[in-house]
Amino acid sequence: MPLPQITQLQVPSSLDSLAKVLSWFDQLYQSFIPKSVWLRCQLALAEGFTNAVRHAHQGLSSDLYIDLEVTILDRQIEIRIWDFGVPFDLMKKIKDITKEIKDTPTDSDPPLGGGGTRGLLLMRDIADYLSYEHGEDGRNCLLIIKQF
Repeated sequence: MPLPQITQLQVPSSLDSLAKVLSWFDQLYQSFIPKSVWLRCQLALAEGFTNAVRHAHQGLSSDLYIDLEVTILDRQIEIRIWDFGVPFDLMKKIKDITKEIKDTPTDSDPPLGGGGTRGLLLMRDIADYLSYEHGEDGRNCLLIIKQF
């Protein structure tokens, strides 16, 4: 298949849609992509999707949907996840979480309880580039780029 390969999916904003999202993503795999990179991208996609359902769409209409797009290029994978939640500063949130962890005494557990903090840190660690931007159409776009 010629590159870039751009594939889109729209699913209901429900955790029940995660299996469909992961199945769709699995079908996009290309043999020139290292399997370890693909699996990390799959994890980032799952975290981004579940954060959109659990946090961005929390308390909003149950008929909302989430748009997904995966672009496969020669040396990178781009994942975009659009939601209708309240925009926030992703990099500031990650910085705050990191500071909170550093400020936690070493004899206690790190404060990773809620708010999608584990998922944000996982996505940050997986991605070579990570952003969350509010668009003119009123949606937010989480962009995850992984190079290989």
